[in-house]
Order: sequence, then C-alpha cells, then structure tokens
Amino acid sequence: MKMARELAITAYLFAFRILFEIGKWFPQKNKTVAVASFGDNISFTVSSLRNLSNEEIYILKDSSCRYDFGDLEAKVIPFTLKHPIHFLKSIYHLATAKTILLDTYQGFLASTNFRSGTACIQLWHAAGALKRFGLEDPTNELRSNRAMNRFKKVYSHFDYSVVGSEKMADSFKQSFGLSDQQIIRTGIPRSDLLFDQKRREQVYNDIKKQFPSIRDRKIILYTPTFRNNSLESYDLELDLHRMNQELSDDYVLFIKLHPAVSASFNYELYEDFVYDVSDYKETNELLLITDLLISDYSSIPFEYAILEKPMIFFAYDLEEYKIESGLIQDYEQEVPGPVVSSTNEIIRVVQEDAFDYEEIRRFNQAYNEYSQGHSSNDLAMYLTGTEEKGKIPV
Repeated sequence: MKMARELAITAYLFAFRILFEIGKWFPQKNKTVAVASFGDNISFTVSSLRNLSNEEIYILKDSSCRYDFGDLEAKVIPFTLKHPIHFLKSIYHLATAKTILLDTYQGFLASTNFRSGTACIQLWHAAGALKRFGLEDPTNELRSNRAMNRFKKVYSHFDYSVVGSEKMADSFKQSFGLSDQQIIRTGIPRSDLLFDQKRREQVYNDIKKQFPSIRDRKIILYTPTFRNNSLESYDLELDLHRMNQELSDDYVLFIKLHPAVSASFNYELYEDFVYDVSDYKETNELLLITDLLISDYSSIPFEYAILEKPMIFFAYDLEEYKIESGLIQDYEQEVPGPVVSSTNEIIRVVQEDAFDYEEIRRFNQAYNEYSQGHSSNDLAMYLTGTEEKGKIPV
C-alpha cells in the first residue's frame, strides 16, 4: 500500500513539474496567486490587497477548502484534478505569478522551481502550536527517505512566513527551516475580526435568530481537535447529560467539530442546551460571541486569548496524545487555563470560576503581540511595498 502511494505521488509530481515548466514559457505577470486550503487568512489578505492594488488576484481553491470567497474581487478557480481544465489553468497561474500565498503545506511545491522574482509566502493556518509540526514532527521518523526529501523541498520553497508573535517566529524557524530575515511580523490576518465589535453584535444577533432558545444564557464553545484514529468515527467524551443538569440554567453548549472529523451525534435530548455549529464557516466569528472556550490541543486558544476570556483544556487523553501526536513537553504549563480530564472537573471549574485572568493576559501578550486589529492591512502594505518605513517590524 505504501509503495503504491509513493508511486502515485511520484507520478503526480513528475506530471506537475512538466506542466509547470511549460507554464514558465509564458511571461511572468504582476499578479498574486493564493492557494487556499483553509481560506480565512487568504480571504482577509486578499480583501486588503484589493484596497491597495489593482493587480490580478487569483485564488486556487483546493478540494479541502470550504471557504466562500464570493464577496472578494478575485477570480476563484478549483484547484483539483476533478476539474482538469481548471487544474491546468491553476498551474499556469502559479508558473506566471509574482506573489504566491499559501495557508498550509502544499505538496506540489516539491516539484516546482519558481523563476527569479517570485515570492512564496506562507500564511499558516494557526496562530500558535501546542503540537510539533513540519520538520519538528516526531512522526517524521516513520517516513521514508524519499518522503522526507520531498517534505524538505516543500519547506525550502517558503520564502517568507507571516507570524503574530516572536514565539511563533521561533517555532517557524525550527519547523520550516527559516531564517529570521524570512519572518514577516505583521500579525495573523484573520485575527482582525476579533477586534471588530460591530461584527460581534451582528453575529450575536444572527445566532439569536437561528437559535432563539439560547435566550440570555452564556455560550460555551467546545472545539476538539482531530485524533488520527478517530477521523471516521469520533466519540464525544463530554457527558452531555451531566453538563445539561448542572449548567443549562446559565449556559448553552456550542459544539464545533474539526472539519476532518466525520461524526453523527443525536443532540435531541439536549435541544435546549446543546447546539451543533460544526458547519459554521468562520470559527473566529463564533469566538466573538463565546463566553467560555473548551479546547484541547487545538490552535484556536491562541487567537481566542485576544478577547482575554476564560478557557478550559479538556485533555482527557493527554499522555496518549503526547506519544502519538508530538505534543509539546510543557503543555500543562503553557496553556492559559485549567487542564482537566473529566466532565465533572469542567463543571467544577465553571461553577467556581476557577480561572487565572492574569495568566490569560500574559498568554495573549506572548502570542498576539503583532496581531492588533490591523494585520491584514499591514501585510497588504508589506506585499505591495506601500508601508511606512519603520512602521512594520519586519
């Protein structure tokens, strides 16, 4: 199975390389091409770019991207083999672009050789990391030499990476093999939404219309990350019956599962308490109206900290996850909230308001020092060369 997969990848990259080299026969254009897997950072960046520049902008939307770019003045093209003509057009645009934006690892980079004057910029989909990733991922030891060489080629094509803090800059240097000169310190583009009070009111009113039964209760948002062994069948470890009994007078529970997870739960027994918001497109919009976040090993708390609201870390499989997924060693000391392993502990923490708000503020200052509500515009000015000299610390 592994051999067949390697052969398929090798064949795909060989064909991609040939088509990419043919694309380079055409003149390079002053255009930006974004490859979107998550979409939000790219959407915010492209929106600000459009305010500063009239250059062509193309968004290549890969098969995993569920983001809707309909309100942007950019041409959106499906970047998938299921649409062969669009796929060929996508390769052409990549081969003739001056600026390329990404928001995650893209395997095709292992077969590309960009021409001089092209800048490839990584707008990573996380503002922080509780897991080791990239070149630091401990599972790399299980990969073949061919696969590792392919990974290294991909990371070597990142000319720059955008960060929200020096902590994340240090992480990117190690995980992507970047130098300090390759770090763009303008903050995370999508974090701008968390500073938008007007948008918060709009989202809250929309949610109240959609779920009028929440009334004036506070909102708890549970956003578990995926487990590799639970992608097809996910078990919700929360005791919903107990939470409903103890918390439903004052709270409602929103549950947003990871996009990679396939699960089906019957929430009807708790229809006045539990609400499934897994299909809600914009996670940061949900964060705007959340009073308490329950997470685990996800990167969501890094941006939620901007709001300086309480968090609980439901790490019921902590020791197992440390071994299987490369969790950072000082996880319990790094996260800005109680680490618990049971529903009863969650209920106790909520009822006792057992949160260290000063710790949350310190965490925010450490991880969001460059994300101050205008990151999209700052990045757009950097990309177009219109920033005031000395204004952006790059």
